[in-house]
Amino acid sequence: MAYDLEEQEQIDEFKAWWKENGKMLSTLLIALLVAYLAYQGWHYYQNKQAVEASVQYQELTVTDDKDLKSIQEKSAVLIEKFSGTPYAGRAALFAAKANYQASEVKAAKTQLEWAAKNAKETAISALASLQLANILAEEKDFEGALKLLNAPHDAGFDGLFADLKGDVLVSLGKNDEAKAAYQQALTKLEPQGRFRAITQQKLEALG
Repeated sequence: MAYDLEEQEQIDEFKAWWKENGKMLSTLLIALLVAYLAYQGWHYYQNKQAVEASVQYQELTVTDDKDLKSIQEKSAVLIEKFSGTPYAGRAALFAAKANYQASEVKAAKTQLEWAAKNAKETAISALASLQLANILAEEKDFEGALKLLNAPHDAGFDGLFADLKGDVLVSLGKNDEAKAAYQQALTKLEPQGRFRAITQQKLEALG
């Protein structure tokens, strides 16, 4: 095919440009393709992990409450192999409850600590911190409990955190600070919720 002078000049310019930049462009395109395939592979892996974790978590939740060994084993698998999914935090919380009810308090605390730090859902992290603070208060580690209660957490749990903080402060004999905590809790708890009525009673008991 014959080209006129202008077309031939454009072709020559393109050839020159390609000779200078073609290798870099090819490398860039390959890098983009590899990145895209890696992203797709990671996305597939995450979905696969989530599905498998969901199945195992369902199996955990239907385990007999008294079968502590099975609960510990199943929750351990979720925590170790599926830590990147929301089900790991839920499993830790579930196992902590079973351990606590079986008087395995040390194990319960370990699982709550893990969930508080690693749970993918802020609500699960907050619940773990709240339950751990309650255990520490029972053990009279009031400073440890207050440290947890004063740490950042899901705002949806502000009322419960403030209420428990009031309880801890009462135990420390800091009634004025406890009143302030209970008053804060009342502004955050559901107006018609059962917790609000209990908090109100505790506040009134302080005079």
